[in-house]
Amino acid sequence: MERSAQIQLDGTTYELPVVEGSEHELAVDISKLRAESGYITLDEGYGNTGSCRSAITYIDGDQGILRYRGIPIEELAEKSSFIEVAWLVIFGTLPSKADRDRFSDLLSEHSALPTGMLKHFEGFPPSAHPMAILSAMINAQSAYEPGLMQIDDDASLEVAAARLMSKVRTIAAASYKSSVGQPIMHPRYDMRYVENFLHMMFTVPNRPYEPAPEVAKALNLFLLLHADHEQNCSTSTVRMVASSQANMFASCAAGVCALWGPLHGGANVAVIEMLEFIKESGMPVSEYMEKVKDKDSRLRLMGFGHRVYKNFDPRSKILKKAADDMLEQMDVDDPLLHIALEVEAAALADDYFVERKLYPNVDFYSGIILRAIGIPVDMFTVMFAMGRMPGWIANWKEIHDDPKSRIYRPRQIYTGPVDQHWVPRDER
Repeated sequence: MERSAQIQLDGTTYELPVVEGSEHELAVDISKLRAESGYITLDEGYGNTGSCRSAITYIDGDQGILRYRGIPIEELAEKSSFIEVAWLVIFGTLPSKADRDRFSDLLSEHSALPTGMLKHFEGFPPSAHPMAILSAMINAQSAYEPGLMQIDDDASLEVAAARLMSKVRTIAAASYKSSVGQPIMHPRYDMRYVENFLHMMFTVPNRPYEPAPEVAKALNLFLLLHADHEQNCSTSTVRMVASSQANMFASCAAGVCALWGPLHGGANVAVIEMLEFIKESGMPVSEYMEKVKDKDSRLRLMGFGHRVYKNFDPRSKILKKAADDMLEQMDVDDPLLHIALEVEAAALADDYFVERKLYPNVDFYSGIILRAIGIPVDMFTVMFAMGRMPGWIANWKEIHDDPKSRIYRPRQIYTGPVDQHWVPRDER
């Protein structure tokens, strides 16, 4: 028996279908409410609005569950790699060995930037933010890939996805090199995805950089854990742009712009800024934590708690172990990392934070890992974008493949002036 909900407006009762997802999530379908009643629903910020049906990622924030295509994130973190997970997220199944090898070869084959694109870096000032460069260069890349503007099947999508994912990595490293006045390093075709990126970031002429295994492992996990996260701000932006039938490059460039905001992709930057404040102020961690609890204080505890997860962020548990293992192997002596560990211990031992379920989230540990590797703070959000690219591509694909897809067009409640008229200039 199909379930329905009822809403009564102006004495009339309207039947609304109830939709159930594969994980038994329930939603009231209000898509015909305006046509039948003249009313729309108002949900500022979309906090309680399901904007689509998607088969990519499932989150249960109360239970601390995250699954890509039905597979728990814990299993993928233990047994898989970023590239395998990228394929899973985009195409819906774990790749066969042939799929994995072919996709890996495509990533290597298309990692170099065209000479014309390399010249674009000279046009940016040294102070340009890497996210500005990344979004601009992704759009510019589409001009060099005219054959991929029309994606008709999984084979053409595979090539397009590999080119975008591979070149994003190269663009990111090149933007860093340009900002510090070092020569742009070309990719190596004998290195895997993460190792190749680290090579392009940190190799200088006559001094090649060979990443330590624990560094490559931690960064691989970072990317894997950020591959998708349901309908967040940047992903829903990608879908919004894709609904206009914009190409994949333009849609993902829009995702970069949305991610740039400090309330989204900048959260791990805020963690480092908090640690730097504690260090520069000379304030003991215990005093900082007490000030955080004071509602009249402007100090905040960054990297703790999550809008979706009301328990532990499952990604943070995985990244914490990776951070601990990496720091132990690297023997890093960084005062900010010592402060971070103090903050973590203080919060977990304080009933005030525990009772409010303010546990360290993925941004707390990702900030620690990226800093320890040597990634500059203004590159943190770029790293996030590299990790999220498979999810953006997968969400673009869902829009592209849906024959019933319509352009997204939210409504609004108008609150401006009424019954106004044009006034001649001399009467204003």
